[in-house]
Amino acid sequence: MIKIEPNKLKGTVTVPPSKSMAHRAVICAGLATGQSVIRNIQLSDDIIATMEGMRAFGATIEQAGNTLTIDGCGLETARTSQEIDCNESGSTLRFFVPLATLFEGPTHFVGRGKLGQRPLDTYRELFSLQNLRYESGSSENLDLTIEGQLSSGNYEMRGDVSSQFITGMLLTLPLLDGNSTIDITTHLESKGYIDLTLSVLSAFGIIIKHDDDYKTFEIKGNQRYQAQDYTVEGDYSQAAFWLSAQLLGNPVEVDGLDQESLQGDREIVSILEQLHSDEEERIIDGAQVPDIIPTVALAASLSKGKTKLINLERLRIKESDRLVATQKELSALGAHIEIVGDQLHIEGVSSLRGGAEVWSHKDHRMAMMLAVASTVCEKPIQLKDSECVKKSYPDFWEVFKEVGGEINERSMG
Repeated sequence: MIKIEPNKLKGTVTVPPSKSMAHRAVICAGLATGQSVIRNIQLSDDIIATMEGMRAFGATIEQAGNTLTIDGCGLETARTSQEIDCNESGSTLRFFVPLATLFEGPTHFVGRGKLGQRPLDTYRELFSLQNLRYESGSSENLDLTIEGQLSSGNYEMRGDVSSQFITGMLLTLPLLDGNSTIDITTHLESKGYIDLTLSVLSAFGIIIKHDDDYKTFEIKGNQRYQAQDYTVEGDYSQAAFWLSAQLLGNPVEVDGLDQESLQGDREIVSILEQLHSDEEERIIDGAQVPDIIPTVALAASLSKGKTKLINLERLRIKESDRLVATQKELSALGAHIEIVGDQLHIEGVSSLRGGAEVWSHKDHRMAMMLAVASTVCEKPIQLKDSECVKKSYPDFWEVFKEVGGEINERSMG
């Protein structure tokens, strides 16, 4: 438990590197033949999980500061079996399940937190169709064993569960002997993440074609990843907390962002502009940007008029049920916010009263949102399970204090 005083933040923050792009770059470098250098890496728990996964496949990874030197396995390393500890990283799990079929022997996946409860039916059905081994334990904890090699061919995949499944297949299919296609059978949510995948794949020499509507992906087989010197750009999903703090009256400058980034969460810039307007009612669609919705909800709570955040069903299957967690914790601080179906309906207030104990729900994005919320509270807040920020932004609290955040260290457990 930490106690956060309601201080304004002031100063310059350099945002951490994009976790999404770092996952993809580490995987591509790990699958390449030869040595790659990946610059601007932050060792969050999620990225460490992906690094350890690639080591299990045979890659050699050395770290010096924020730079990784990776000697890829190039699919030449003979493996008889491997265990992948995904910790709480959904990206690691969903990217690695199809990748594991490239290697000999069974792969056993384990994890923590709610990872074992997050949907995997897409892969279960796919493995069943190809008569591959897919055995899942009976407990809520992740306990999954797979074995066998995927075949090239035509795949039909839903686009409205998680784009991570599609990314996993896009990482894997180019390495198979024959050509493949992926046909998306529903609306594609989080298209921005697919753009990131295609961008990093291209940087490492893998070319995938798709139609204008992202309904069909054409993947030539027998491609090979090429070792690269790659720099990870700044993360808009993490910048969202500091940019929201700006809107809420904290004079914080944000450095390290690519204004031309393909990251879907770059939408935070236009969303905050919309919240800053004098419109009496606004509708903001969260389908493509689920990771920034908690901080958008905070900003909306302090904006004039009414805001409806719609298409939020995927928030229920994140590290926490972010729909419920966001409503509950912001309400505890004095926001006027309610859940209507898969929407959040918010009526702006002039300030938050604070003076309450709130919980991160062991969700990194909830913890960081509540830290920013403290800056517009009238009284201090006490935050339970603050250490979960290590999942994506391990030095968040240090940065928060550097720009004026006041935390009662004595109450930290």
